[in-house]
Amino acid sequence: METSLFSLGNEERVRWRWFRFEQWRSVRGETQRAAACAARLETNLSINNQSIHSLSENLGRERKGKKGKEERYCIGFDSMTLGSSAAGSSVVVPRNFRLLEELERGEKGIGDGSVSYGMEDADDIFMRSWTGTIIGPHNTVHEGRIYQLKLFCDKDYPEKPPSVRFYSRINMTCVNHETGLVDPKKFTILANWQRDYTMEDILTQLKKEMANGHNRKLVQPPEGTHF
Repeated sequence: METSLFSLGNEERVRWRWFRFEQWRSVRGETQRAAACAARLETNLSINNQSIHSLSENLGRERKGKKGKEERYCIGFDSMTLGSSAAGSSVVVPRNFRLLEELERGEKGIGDGSVSYGMEDADDIFMRSWTGTIIGPHNTVHEGRIYQLKLFCDKDYPEKPPSVRFYSRINMTCVNHETGLVDPKKFTILANWQRDYTMEDILTQLKKEMANGHNRKLVQPPEGTHF
C-alpha cells in the first residue's frame, strides 16, 4: 500500500519536511547539510525505509528537458512552487523550504541576540504563524524594553510580505496606535518588498526605525502593556 505524506502524524510530517528540505539543498551542492539531516532522520524519525522510499518516489522525479538535458526537480507539498536545479537555470526556493531555512537561522540565533524569531505553533504544518522579539536600541526611549511581535506568512509568502503586528504596545510612526499593525505604506521594507527579504530583515529594520530621529524620543506606553 502506497504511503502518503498525509497519513503521517504532525511530528513525522515536520521531520519529513526537513528530510526533503536537506535533500533539495544537497542537489544544490550542500552535501554536508544533507548528511547532517540524514543522521537526524536516522535517529529520530519513526518512518521505516520502505515508507521513505515510497514517499521519495511520490515527491521526487527526474525528466528530460527539451534539449535532452536531465533536470531534477524537488516537488514540494501543500501546493508549493516547483524548483528546478538544472545547470544555468535560476532556482526558486519553494515556500516551505524557504521558511525552513528561516527557522533554522532563527534557532541558531541572530547577531547580538537583540532580534529573534521563531514559530508560534510548532504543529502548524503550513508554517504560517511566527513570533518575533526586539530589544530596544541603546540611547533611545526604547532602550532595555522587550517588544514582542506576531508575523503571519500567508500562502503567497515570500512573493508577498508577511503581516507584521506588535503585541507589545509601542509608539512608532509606522505602527497603528490601536491595533499594533505595522503599516506597509509607512515602513519601507514592506512597501518595497522583494522575494529575497526575510523576517529577520523586517525585525532588524524595525529596530533601526526605533532609533530614527522621529521615533527615538516619542513618549511610550507603560512597559509590559499589550495591544
